[in-house]
This record gives sequence, structure tokens and C-alpha cells, in this order.
Amino acid sequence: MMLAPIFRIVLLSVLTHTAYKGSKVLMSLSALDMGANEFFVGMLFSTYALFPLLLSVYAGKVSDRIGFRLPMVLGSAGLLLGLLLPFVFPRLEVLYVAAGLIGCCYIFYTVAVQHLIGTLGEGLERTRNFSWFSLGIGMTALLGPTSAGFLIDAVGHRATFAVMAAMPVVPVLLLVLWAGWLPRTHHPAAGKSDKAQHRIGDLVRNRPLRRALITAGIIETGLELYNLLLPIYGHRIGLSASEIGLILGGFGFALLVVRSVMPHLVKRSSEERVLAASLVLAAGVCLVFPFVTSFAALLAISFVLGLGLGCGSPLSMLLAFNRAPAGRSGEAMGLRQMVNKGTEVLVPFVFGTLSTALGMVPVFWLDAGLLAVAAALMRRDAATVRRAAPQ
Repeated sequence: MMLAPIFRIVLLSVLTHTAYKGSKVLMSLSALDMGANEFFVGMLFSTYALFPLLLSVYAGKVSDRIGFRLPMVLGSAGLLLGLLLPFVFPRLEVLYVAAGLIGCCYIFYTVAVQHLIGTLGEGLERTRNFSWFSLGIGMTALLGPTSAGFLIDAVGHRATFAVMAAMPVVPVLLLVLWAGWLPRTHHPAAGKSDKAQHRIGDLVRNRPLRRALITAGIIETGLELYNLLLPIYGHRIGLSASEIGLILGGFGFALLVVRSVMPHLVKRSSEERVLAASLVLAAGVCLVFPFVTSFAALLAISFVLGLGLGCGSPLSMLLAFNRAPAGRSGEAMGLRQMVNKGTEVLVPFVFGTLSTALGMVPVFWLDAGLLAVAAALMRRDAATVRRAAPQ
């Protein structure tokens, strides 16, 4: 008996995204092992997001016009090749090429799969689907960094690239050889609409969508900052690769916990209220994070931070999809990714430079302020929705 469509999609995404999340930790620790400083590690992280910043909206238009399968094949195959490059050529400059290649290709997978999830249902069913998907992605935040850390300590950086490269092989084969693996949900009519109506400015001028995009960018800032600075911070205080991987895994486990109850929370309240409350929690954690120095305490506070940020990505995806104009949901998801990738380009450069010059405290406090702003935006949206609801 074949799995339900949502679970087939989640299975593919767990395999690909475990490799993707693991690759970011692996490349950071490989660069540090090769003698790179914090600034160059930040630039390496930025390279992951540079091409997605330019291609995200185009990737959304592609999924609107031709469907989901081909973009997902491209993303999985690009991830596979990008992981093989440092295995074959273990040099610092090759890490930058590999990061750029992975980012360039994987954005097509990311936008297409998020668009696909949104087409599988309506209302609470759509919320549940995004929750299942986010649970799978949360699992990769546990599996990817943890497996990368243990593999580095066990077999070294170079061999770990080969192990990570094996993970996207199954998705590539399933997508290429078994066309029926994905549900047929694409609506060709959306791709044949008048191009004159498809101006990105129309989406940006959509005020509810714009607030969702701003919030998504701030959430991505928090996630990217944590993923960037935790390996650097752990390396600085003498933690092993396995310990760093376990701390990142604790964060990922928290994502699983909070996303498993997210549909229940949304049903009892609303997307906006749940998101606002979770962002307030994350902001509070960021205020105290840079004062924590022991492995056990870092593991605990990372778990709490994961609880705060865990609802961010799935709920911002859901809000962006729901607030998109008819027939342009893929483009809206691409625009959300463009905002996220713009954040991923700027955050490693800006915050990596700040942490080098000023230390960790100002960086985490600035992030706390941004998260508080996003929480305020969502509280305002929640009040607007409540006033508009029929009495």
C-alpha cells in the first residue's frame, strides 16, 4: 500500500534536507579546520544564499507554470553534486563553489515542494499538511547536524561529504524513475495567465502578504544566526564536533516537539497569535544566550530557543500561501524564499563581522530586538483578524 501523498513528499524532503542541513555544519567546520576565520565562515554561509536570492521568484514562477517534479529533480541532483565536489577536491575555495552550486539548485526544490504542499488541501487540512512537512524538516534539523558532527569525529571531514552525498541519491532516483511518486495537483491554467498581471510589485503591495514576508525574514534571521554562530561559538570554547552536533540536534528536537502540537495550538487560537507568542519566547532566549558557556546549559537553552523559533517557518509559509493572490501561490512562495535568502546573504556577513569586532552579546541582543518587532507585527495582524471575524 502506497503512502499518502503528504508522507511521500515528507520522505523525499527528509532525505534531501538532512543532507542540506548537515552540509552547512560540515562546510563550516571544514572551513574552520582549513584555517578560515569567522568572517570567511560567514561568507561561506552567505554563498549558500546568494543565487537563491536572485532565483527564488523565478523558481516560484517555474513551479506555477510547469509543475513540481522537474524543479525537485534539479534541486536534489544539484545537492548531490555540490556535496561530491569537496570530497573530490578538498580545498577551501572548492567549499565556496560547492555552497554556491547547492544554493543555486536547491532553491528550485525548496520552492516547488512548499508550493506542492499548499495545493494538497484547504483550511485545517492545509495547516496539518504544512505541520507534517515542518515536522519532517524539523527532524532534519536534528539528524543533519548531529550526524555530521559524529561522522566528522569518526571518519573525518572529507569522508563525511561522501556519506552526505549518498542521501539525495534516493530522491533523485524516485523522482526520475517513478513519475507517480508525486501527486498530480498542478493547475496548468495558472501558468497560462496574462504575464502582465504577474508583476512582483503587486505582491509586495499586498499589505497582509508584505507583513508575512517581513516576519518570515526576521524568523530566518534568528534561524540563520543560530546556525552560523553556534558552530563558531562552540569551536571557540573548545567543544568537539560531536558536542556541537548534539547541541544543534537539541535545537532540532525542539522543532519536532513544537511542530507536533502546532495544529492543535492554531485550532485553539490562530496562526498569528501562536506565531507572536513563539517569537516573544525566542526573543527572551536570545537575551541570555551569549552568557551560557557550558555544554549542558547550551543544550538546554538551544532546546528552548527551538521551541520559540519552531513554529516560525511553517506558519510563515502558511500565511504567505493563504495571503497570495489566486494563481500566484508559487510566486508568493518564491518571494518568501527571496526574502529569506536575502536575509541569509546579509546575516552571515553583517553578524559575522559584528561578532568578530564586538563579540556575541550585541549580536544576540540585536536579534532579540528584531524578533520582538516580528511578534508585534503578528499581534497586530491577530487583532485585525479578530475584529474582522463575524460576531
